[in-house]
Amino acid sequence: MGAADVVPGVSGGTVALVLGIYHRLISQVSAGAHVLGSAAKFDLRTAWARLRQLDWRFLIPLLAGIAVAIIGLASIIERLLDTQPIRMAALFFGLVMGSVVVASRLVQGWDLSRVLIGLATAVVTFFVLGLQSGPVNDPALPIYFVAGAIAICAMILPGISGSFLLLMLGMYDNVLGAVTDRNFLILAVFIAGCVIGLAAFSQVLHWGLVNHERTMLAALIGLMLGSLRVLWPWPDGTAGNAALEMPSGDVIVPLVVAVVGFVLVLGITAISERVAHRSDADLAAELGED
Repeated sequence: MGAADVVPGVSGGTVALVLGIYHRLISQVSAGAHVLGSAAKFDLRTAWARLRQLDWRFLIPLLAGIAVAIIGLASIIERLLDTQPIRMAALFFGLVMGSVVVASRLVQGWDLSRVLIGLATAVVTFFVLGLQSGPVNDPALPIYFVAGAIAICAMILPGISGSFLLLMLGMYDNVLGAVTDRNFLILAVFIAGCVIGLAAFSQVLHWGLVNHERTMLAALIGLMLGSLRVLWPWPDGTAGNAALEMPSGDVIVPLVVAVVGFVLVLGITAISERVAHRSDADLAAELGED
């Protein structure tokens, strides 16, 4: 997830969905929102009790892995995006296409309504991602708050990256500049927006997955399909350009790389399913012995 979040146009939520931890992730984020809610009401006893009930055996390794990947891979991926933009875009395109295939298997019982929801979401996402705003000059502090609240939603949505949402809002350079200049006031407001936005949006997403799981998954698959627009390798890779061109120039190697990415996702999914099946079998055997 950390490696995916480094790349413009790729979401860590896509990785979570492929590896089968998406529901668990959303559940924990939603539970964390309840902790914040209790703390905001100064009900510290309830907040502490809810904090202790979080699945830390899941969250600590996950957050540590994300942090290690971002720290260790950010410079490598950034350099590859600069030197091999078309081939890297092709790799991510193949990865997301493989993720779409894997996610589609989770929707057991496709019907016309879910197909239409998936297609409509894909079309809307495709056209929305073609829109880009110019940079916002000297934005007020509340604008940073709103930008953070919107961009953080991409963290738990497959197919959309927070960095690209900031580009669409015209706030990417401003936020990056605040980080570079160590403007802690702006960063604090931005982070506050992220926290509030994540807490609110996770509640909606958790409710949808609990009550309308297949419909929500169909919409999430549509998001991934539509997001392929910003990963189309031509003309110049993952730049998020509105312009899309037919393959030209460097074509063969990017196609091979895309196929490798596609197969890689299917292979990782097969391995994770086998491990999960083996773990379930071991647990059943232990229960039988008892």
